[in-house]
Amino acid sequence: MTHAFKPQSSRILLASLALAGLLTACGEKPQQREIPPAPVTVIKVTSGSAPLSYEVLGETAGYRDVEVRSRVSGILQKRTYVEGQNVAAGQVLFEIDPEPYKAALDQAKGNLAIEVAKLEKARADRDRIIPLFKENAVSRKDYDDAMASYAAAVASNSAAEAKVREAELNLGYTKVVAPISGMTSTVAQSEGSLISPSGESGRLTTISQLDPLYVTFSYSEEDRQRLEQMAKSKQVNLNDQRNIKTTLRLADGSAYEHSGKLDFSDNRVDSKTGTIRARAIFSNPQGKLLPGQFVRLHLDFGTYQNAILIPERAIVQSQADKLVMTVDKDNKVNPRPVKVQPSTTAGMVRVESGLNVGDTVIVEGLIKAKPGSVVKPVAASSASAVAKS
Repeated sequence: MTHAFKPQSSRILLASLALAGLLTACGEKPQQREIPPAPVTVIKVTSGSAPLSYEVLGETAGYRDVEVRSRVSGILQKRTYVEGQNVAAGQVLFEIDPEPYKAALDQAKGNLAIEVAKLEKARADRDRIIPLFKENAVSRKDYDDAMASYAAAVASNSAAEAKVREAELNLGYTKVVAPISGMTSTVAQSEGSLISPSGESGRLTTISQLDPLYVTFSYSEEDRQRLEQMAKSKQVNLNDQRNIKTTLRLADGSAYEHSGKLDFSDNRVDSKTGTIRARAIFSNPQGKLLPGQFVRLHLDFGTYQNAILIPERAIVQSQADKLVMTVDKDNKVNPRPVKVQPSTTAGMVRVESGLNVGDTVIVEGLIKAKPGSVVKPVAASSASAVAKS
């Protein structure tokens, strides 16, 4: 049985085909827009002179630290200064009981008076016997005895005079004076203590001279060898080693207002630490620095020749390595491992290896600068203008 094709069925079929075509068209993926290169700020690597300096940890020490000790025995009667205050050289600090030494001086003076009388008698006997001996009025023995007695009297008189001077010195030592000007430490012995010149009982206090002041530090044997090698290869120009300037930075980060100079460097290496001891000297007129402080010491050794300086913010830390992102002629990002050292120029580091003059280094926009990606480099000088556009 044959069925005729109805027009209504034809319209339904055409509508179904059109709907299928529309759905197929909607399922196609749209074309992706190409992402433009990310703008980054770059600099061209150049070379020039740069300060050659080192920063080390140092400890302050008194210019002179002198122990004040008793030179005689006795009872400590009095302290005449305030602990922790400045004292002047020759100022009386302590008084020891002087009475035994006054008695010893009186006795020495009495013995001297006896010896003076003996000397006068011996001189008179000598003066009388000399003319008599010339006239053969006395024997040779009498003459020799008189001369020997006079010589013995002279010697005894000298010894008695020495005893008097010794007694006077001992009496003077009962007043213990400051050997130098400086700041005193705590008292080691209190009033009423029995003092003796030997042993710890004789140590009364310590005086530290704080102006000028030393800063002691150590540097490695490798640093010294590297400095010598750079000087031989003409990579650096060294300052006069007898006048190397130094500056200080205190524990709070502030700079000390007075500069100093290198005062001493040892001629031997400590076998235990592999370091060399050295010392700088600084003026300390207001006593701002005290012995025992830890400070950061900057040493100005000279200048680098043809040094490469780049901003510290251009350095990318990758595990144990330091990298910089460079841009080649095709504006493609290439990471470059570098070896850097701190620089005294604020915010800059000195590149020892890994970069050459003329390289292009990214300093801003590092987050967008993926290795191998293409970027739009903008010179640092015109970066602000690009930002405004």
